[in-house]
Amino acid sequence: MTLEERFDVILAAEDKIEPADWMPDDYRKTLIRQIAQHAHSEIIGMQPEGNWISRAPTLHRKAILMAKVQDEAGHGLYLYSAAETLGVDRDQMQTLLHQGKHKYSSIFNYPTLSWADMGTIGWLVDGAAITNQVMLTRCSYGPYARAMVRICKEESFHQRQGYESLIRLCSGSPEQKAMAQDALNRWWWPSLMMFGPHDTDSTHTEQSMEWKIKRVSNDDLRQQFVDMTVPQADYLGLVVPDRDLRWNEERGHYDFGEIDWEEFWAVVKGNGPMNRDRIEHKVRAWDEGAWVREAALAHAAKKEGAIT
Repeated sequence: MTLEERFDVILAAEDKIEPADWMPDDYRKTLIRQIAQHAHSEIIGMQPEGNWISRAPTLHRKAILMAKVQDEAGHGLYLYSAAETLGVDRDQMQTLLHQGKHKYSSIFNYPTLSWADMGTIGWLVDGAAITNQVMLTRCSYGPYARAMVRICKEESFHQRQGYESLIRLCSGSPEQKAMAQDALNRWWWPSLMMFGPHDTDSTHTEQSMEWKIKRVSNDDLRQQFVDMTVPQADYLGLVVPDRDLRWNEERGHYDFGEIDWEEFWAVVKGNGPMNRDRIEHKVRAWDEGAWVREAALAHAAKKEGAIT
């Protein structure tokens, strides 16, 4: 049996490819691209929420938001560690991100304008992330799949926390409910964009599904998200900003309007409202934190020398 045949047998048996196993170069490259993008998204995603930690309305809400941002840092750590098992160095991934050669989720290039955005991000953005990521717990690459088990559990908590925050706002004053509606208006379409382009326009989906890295297509995941989220919006008494949204009895799903793909591609290519600010902030934090990394490495080397 050749190495390629053994690889195919493992996939067919629904077993996991592990770091020491042979794998096609393109499989490795696809995983590095996807896992790195996922890790970068967790780290960049700390920025829009971190922006509101000092302005949270109560100590209780501040503690919740701080815990959530810390969770996202942990998710980035799990994912960078998973990517490193494929032979890519963490510093390499950071450099590629800073140079614009690695991407992160388009959703994090939109500004957070009100406190209601914190609940809406938890509800919609983390809800979309869960929809997209649950299938990754069955990814054919073992380290990625195992990292996703814990990440999905924590993202599920984030989604419930965000929705609970919106319940409070929508049960409050008319001004609070209006703030929640405004946040939904601004985050609905970017949340649908999180699932990526239509399947017919996706460069990687077909091959990733053959390799069992990905299990469900972009359009099917987007439909799942809409079907799950619209009833939740109805419960809150909020109106989804889509004039074409309606239940289709024959399909058993909601029909919904077309995404502004020009906006999507503009954001992906670096021309979104916050692209430049997000990367500048990330690079500045990386540069200013260099002494911490250097001190930690020096301490580890000193400790290792003392032991040996």
